[in-house]
Amino acid sequence: MQAAAAPPPPSIDNMVYGQPATPAPLMMAARPPMRAAVATPIAYAPTTVEAAYTLDSGDRLRIVVCGQDGLTNSYSVDASGHLAMPLIGSVSARGVTTDELSSRIAEKLRQGFIREPHVAVEIEAYRPFFILGEVTQPGQYPYVANMTVETAVAIAGGFAPRAFRRTVLVNRFISGQQVRMTVPVTYVLRPGDTVNVQERWF
Repeated sequence: MQAAAAPPPPSIDNMVYGQPATPAPLMMAARPPMRAAVATPIAYAPTTVEAAYTLDSGDRLRIVVCGQDGLTNSYSVDASGHLAMPLIGSVSARGVTTDELSSRIAEKLRQGFIREPHVAVEIEAYRPFFILGEVTQPGQYPYVANMTVETAVAIAGGFAPRAFRRTVLVNRFISGQQVRMTVPVTYVLRPGDTVNVQERWF
């Protein structure tokens, strides 16, 4: 008779401290119950849309009336918010855009002066801004396009030693009403704004 073959020695993978390991039954981790996917709304910061620039006292305009050299000229908006032109006299400019002023002038010229007037209005120089409070040289200064509070402070000689440098107060007329805002130094100013740099408390 032939001797029965001896069983193969247990492999290292099948040994636990020298003893054959009994393979444990595979256990599936318990899954949490399925939930329906719910879309999470994304919060966006509100977008501030600046209104179109409106004219006021101190703005200087270049008004071109096609084919009318006697009317084409530079005009300033006076303290009452009007400008004076030949033929048509006083025209109200306060609180309107350049396009709206073009329409007003054309309408007046159409009343017995020019049959089909073509009028273009552009800003030649903006009205000044004002800066008060803790700056070296407070006062009135010419406005520069796209000027920030930081630029305005530099124009006024920089911050005074006691100035609060993170935010400032800005007064602005919007739709005929004065609005006061607390803004950072990166905020873009508009012509006619009044900047007030506060004193720090410590």
